[in-house]
Amino acid sequence: MTKQRTEMSDLRIAPVDGEVMLEEWRHVHNVIVPPAAMALDEARERAGRYRLRNAYVGDVLVGCSTVRPPEGEGAVATVIARVLPEYRRRGYGAGLYEDGLAHARVLGAEVIETCVLAVNEDGLRFAEARGFIEIDRYVLDGESDQWVDLRWDVGSE
Repeated sequence: MTKQRTEMSDLRIAPVDGEVMLEEWRHVHNVIVPPAAMALDEARERAGRYRLRNAYVGDVLVGCSTVRPPEGEGAVATVIARVLPEYRRRGYGAGLYEDGLAHARVLGAEVIETCVLAVNEDGLRFAEARGFIEIDRYVLDGESDQWVDLRWDVGSE
C-alpha cells in the first residue's frame, strides 16, 4: 500500500489546454476505447462541451478524464477516468476519478454515471469497486462492441 501512495502522490492532473494536450487526451482515449476512436476535430468539439483533463507522473502521460456536466432529471453527470494499461493498479485511476467526482459535485450532480467498454475488465472492476452498479449493456447501431453503463448515487456514500 505504501508504494501505491508514493506513486499516487506523484500524480499531476492538468486541464487540457492547447493542441498538444488535446492530442495527448485523444491518444489515451483512443487507446482505451478503440471502437470510439476520434479524430482531432472530434476531440476539439468534445473539449468545448466537457471538462477534459490529462494525468501525468513527471512528464509522462498516464491517463485522462472526461466530466460531462449534470443534465436531466436527477442531475446526472458522467465521470470517466482512463488509465493507460501499463500504468494501472498504481492509484492513478483513483486520483483521476476523485478529481472528476469532486468537479461533478461542484456542478450539482446528484447521480454519477460512467461508461466502460465491456472488454475492459480492469475498467469494470474499477467502477464496481467504487460502488457503481451496472444499469445497461448495449451495442451501438451498426457496431459489434458492447458497452456498459454504470451508475452511482452521490448520496449513497
